[in-house]
Amino acid sequence: MVCGGAPVRSTRSSRLAGFGHSVPGRCVENAEIEGKLGLEPGWIERRTGIRTRYWAEPGDTLSGLAARAGEAAIEDAGIERQDIVLTLLATSTPDHLLPPSAPLLAHRLGLATSGAIDLAGACSGFLYALTLADGFVRAQGRPVLVVAANILSRRINPAERASSVLFADAAGAVVLMPSQDTEAGLLGVDLAADGSRYDLISIPAGGSNRPFAEGMAAQDCLMTMRDGREMFTQAVRMMSDCGRRAMEHAGLSAADIHRFIPHQANARIFDAVCGDLGIAPERTVRTITDYGNSSAATIPLSLSLAHQAAPFKPGEKLLLTAAGAGLTGGACAVGM
Repeated sequence: MVCGGAPVRSTRSSRLAGFGHSVPGRCVENAEIEGKLGLEPGWIERRTGIRTRYWAEPGDTLSGLAARAGEAAIEDAGIERQDIVLTLLATSTPDHLLPPSAPLLAHRLGLATSGAIDLAGACSGFLYALTLADGFVRAQGRPVLVVAANILSRRINPAERASSVLFADAAGAVVLMPSQDTEAGLLGVDLAADGSRYDLISIPAGGSNRPFAEGMAAQDCLMTMRDGREMFTQAVRMMSDCGRRAMEHAGLSAADIHRFIPHQANARIFDAVCGDLGIAPERTVRTITDYGNSSAATIPLSLSLAHQAAPFKPGEKLLLTAAGAGLTGGACAVGM
């Protein structure tokens, strides 16, 4: 595959032109998890806002889940596949450590002229990918597909309450198109990282620092949350700070935001962020109740669901914000 086409220098901006999402077929209710962990009925919803989530079934693959979301976004954008020159896949759960999954995703979608690369940014991965895609569209004047997808159910430690009640599987996708409308696309962006809290959420084994080895304990290859209270505090801080700076960069205030679409980490986290930013709760898109926390996939999943329920209108202003393992964080103020 090659990135075809000469650069088009006249592009002033990008715009979000297509949306899609996909979830596996298995819907898991809280009662199933509460029973296994010995929790009283209603405990998970009170603590997280989650009622149900979707988990992968045998035979489901990350690239397959991502391809369904990407297919829907391309169809929604109404563009030709050969026009897409780059595919970015934000994921923490690729099909394999090597090779990357994005080339397989592009192949499945028939994107024969697209470059393709994985991006590992944990829960902030979609916003990092969206920012990179925006720069590419401005430079090339050609469409870019951004997909975020995770199958976290296969990385959950079922005995660890802090993480096993939260995480889910899903994929979401958007197509960015070139635009001459300077009031559309990414109007303000802020990205952040705090490596001093690198290991608040981690999968201890599997990287080059601690390779897989015979006799290794199974839980070393599963997700662990070292300090849930600290993660909560830092997520609220980072999402609020990044959101505030992104609005400042865009010359917007909280009153200008029509829809606030935060990473669906935990309902209490984005309620706190709403308070910090002064955004009315009724303007917040909430999908965590039915879909849980699928890390980087929650924002594009929420974008797609929100667009299905009430299509975005020209002139609408959105605020997207996230924080996750690493710590990574970011926010984008977006014009439609």
